[in-house]
Amino acid sequence: MATEIKQHHIPSAPTDASIFYPEEDGKPMAVSDLHRWILTRTLQVLDAYFEQHPEVYVSGDILMYYVEGDPRKSVSPDVLVAFGLSKKPRGNYKVWEEGKVPDFVMEFSSKTTYQNDLRHKKELYALLGIQDYLLYDAEGLYLPSPLMGFTLVDGVYVPISAGVDGGLHSSALSLDFHVSDAGDVGLRIYDPVAGAWLQTPAEAATTRAENAEAEAARLREELARLQARGN
Repeated sequence: MATEIKQHHIPSAPTDASIFYPEEDGKPMAVSDLHRWILTRTLQVLDAYFEQHPEVYVSGDILMYYVEGDPRKSVSPDVLVAFGLSKKPRGNYKVWEEGKVPDFVMEFSSKTTYQNDLRHKKELYALLGIQDYLLYDAEGLYLPSPLMGFTLVDGVYVPISAGVDGGLHSSALSLDFHVSDAGDVGLRIYDPVAGAWLQTPAEAATTRAENAEAEAARLREELARLQARGN
C-alpha cells in the first residue's frame, strides 16, 4: 500500500465543521433473527460485565470513522470494546475525537460478509491497531471455524490458538469466548479469573432466584428432619 497507518496512529485530513458523519449506514444490524439474538445477548453480557467499570465503553453496530475529514472512511463493527472511554451514549465513533481505536472488535460473519470480514476488515483493524479481532459464524457454514480470533503482534494479526477447553482467549478483555455445545445461546463468554460464565442481567436474576429456591428447599428438608427426630 502507498500509505501505511502505524499502530495506534490516528490519521487525519483537512476538515471543517460542515462535514457530515452519518450515524447510520442503512444496513441491517444482523442478517437473521439468529444473528440478531446472539449479537444482542453478547452485547448485554459484556455490558453487564463492565457495568462497574466507568471507563469501559461497549457498543455494537456503531459507525466508526477513522480518518478525520473523510466520512467515506468508516466501518461498523458488530461488537466493540474500548478502555479509557466514558460510557456516554454516542451516535457514532470518531477515532480522532475519542483519541484511540477500540481495544477489541468482533464480527458476526454471514454468507454476504464473511469474505470481507476475513480480508478487508482484518487488514483494516490491524492497520488501525485494534488489539484483538474475533469472528463468529453462527451457522458454522462460512468461516474455516465457527469461532476465529486474531491478536496484534508487532502490528500484524496472528491467530489466537484455542485452549484445551476449545475457547479463544482475548488478552484485551481477559475473557474466553466459546461456541456453546448446548446450542442454546450460541456463543458463551467465560471469566477465567472468577471461574464463571458471564450472563445477561435477566439470566443472572433467574440464576439467583433458582439458587434461592434451592436453598429454601434445603432448609425445609433440614427442618423436617429435625422435627422428625424431635418426635
